Amino acid sequence: MWSQMGGTFPAPLFLFLAGISLAIVVDKFVSKAASPGQIARKTIGRGAEILALGLLFRLQEYVIAWGWAPWTDLFRVDILNCIGVSLMMMGAMCWIVLSIRTGGLMRKHEHRTDKEEHHLRSLVLSAVLVCASISALTPLLWTTWSPTFLPWELESYINGVHNLGQPQSWLFPIFPWAAFAFAGLATGFLLVNDSGKRLGAYTFVLAGTFGAALIFASKYFDGLRLQLYPIYDYWHTSPEFFALRAGMLLLLMASAYGWCRWGPGQWGFSPLIQLGKTSLIVYWVHIEFVYGRFSILPRKSNNVAIASVGLLTIVAAMLLLSWLRTKLGRVTLYKLTARPSHS
Repeated sequence: MWSQMGGTFPAPLFLFLAGISLAIVVDKFVSKAASPGQIARKTIGRGAEILALGLLFRLQEYVIAWGWAPWTDLFRVDILNCIGVSLMMMGAMCWIVLSIRTGGLMRKHEHRTDKEEHHLRSLVLSAVLVCASISALTPLLWTTWSPTFLPWELESYINGVHNLGQPQSWLFPIFPWAAFAFAGLATGFLLVNDSGKRLGAYTFVLAGTFGAALIFASKYFDGLRLQLYPIYDYWHTSPEFFALRAGMLLLLMASAYGWCRWGPGQWGFSPLIQLGKTSLIVYWVHIEFVYGRFSILPRKSNNVAIASVGLLTIVAAMLLLSWLRTKLGRVTLYKLTARPSHS
């Protein structure tokens, strides 16, 4: 049970970290006095790139599974599709907020100004509002407000209906999954602003404490059985379940900080950091060996011992792949930048 529950966190983590990464990128652009339009082109463009990669990945999986995979798999909304769309949405939100705050122009300063801090606070508030709105609308868009007037290929991005007539919990539509990205965006802006930097480690302690509070609040409000929605599904669409997972993400973030600041992350080589450097290629490759035609274990016929061996095998293989990717990447970069010596 615990292993299956833990297996539900990679997708929220991907989206949460995508939001934090975008916040760091936007902050750097703001400090360099980039215009809102320039920030939008960079962030939305990156989202479009990830979305295109997600569509390419679906095409690859369809070709590999040629003969038994239905053509509808080409339009399945997977995690890469969701990350791409979420990045585009976050880029658009940052563009709107910064355009309103600055009138479309930014000024460069050697040190962060009070205006820039106000911009970051506005971005935090906007990200929180969008996050809360997505979470609050999810139960309705999965049931009574389902946009059935759209072609299922588009509706699936809203509620994951695919071509099956009702939302599927194994897909990754905008509602509710994009909310994790906006939660990460708000968290990222809190980490990069001056207050967060001054607090240092206390920022992560506070984040972990708030995460624990969200978890308790989730269970408390679920226990009240308030009927705010015509159909209530705690484990798939409810804002309470989103709060639970968001709280777990904040606890994981605080734990990761402790791991890197005081724990094994200080020992030198870190498998977690190494895998994080090449997360896209690791995700791209491991899917086929875990779920696809080239699965390293037989399906639905494994005991705990065999499944554990499979897990260790795929982790070791992906760690080797990640190390080779960074190693070969450095060699290629060196060859491209090295100049011929003159004797």
